[in-house]
Amino acid sequence: MAEVEVVVAHSERATLRVGDVFLKVDADQARIDVEVEAMSLAPVPTPKVLWRKPPVLAIAALPGTTLGRLGGPSTGSPAAWAAAGAAIRKLHEAPLPPRPGGAGRSAAALAAELDAECALLVADGLLPADLVARNRRVAETALRPWAPAFTHGDLQIAHIFVDDDEVTGIIDWSEAGQGDALYDLATFTLGHEKHLDDVLTGYGSDIRVDIDVIRAWWSVRSLLAVRWLTEHGFDPFAPGCEVDVLRSRM
Repeated sequence: MAEVEVVVAHSERATLRVGDVFLKVDADQARIDVEVEAMSLAPVPTPKVLWRKPPVLAIAALPGTTLGRLGGPSTGSPAAWAAAGAAIRKLHEAPLPPRPGGAGRSAAALAAELDAECALLVADGLLPADLVARNRRVAETALRPWAPAFTHGDLQIAHIFVDDDEVTGIIDWSEAGQGDALYDLATFTLGHEKHLDDVLTGYGSDIRVDIDVIRAWWSVRSLLAVRWLTEHGFDPFAPGCEVDVLRSRM
């Protein structure tokens, strides 16, 4: 009998693995609706939906492995990272989905969220004021007009599977929608900056990618994540994770 493996669990949602089936339990059915719709529209490999019975979504496991995890060693050849970049570009060039996603907040809304979060990080004593202030200045570069693209919205390194230098699937689409393409590129390379050139090789040299904006998104994502991760039992202070990303901007 297959054992039940807890992949991730917190107060908002949980993902379990039983053999070759992943069970996603989410109290917010709107997130599951977005995920199922996005997987049906995305022009890249996605998991097969086996069944759905709220609040549970069952999907098939993907072949291959991820290229690493935040805070851990990266794996895969330059060709595998380039293949991921090519898949991301294919997604970004697809027809737009019907709604904004996690990468689609306006500059004004994001600035307000950042300012509030930065104030709390300092007031709660989670991070030094100079570290927060420096990264808030870096983050400002991301707050600019952008052309909407079909974005994944939470494209962590653990969400793309690769086998034999080919992308076999992309998972966890609950934040998908219209958004800033560079947010996806930044999220995928967060904590693995040395592979950014390989990803951009696959993404294509025919389009200019502003590296400073990607670096700004690293600061944005990390600043907004630290308090949430701490409150939900994760450790953003672990080596190579969000706080180290913030320190690297100093």
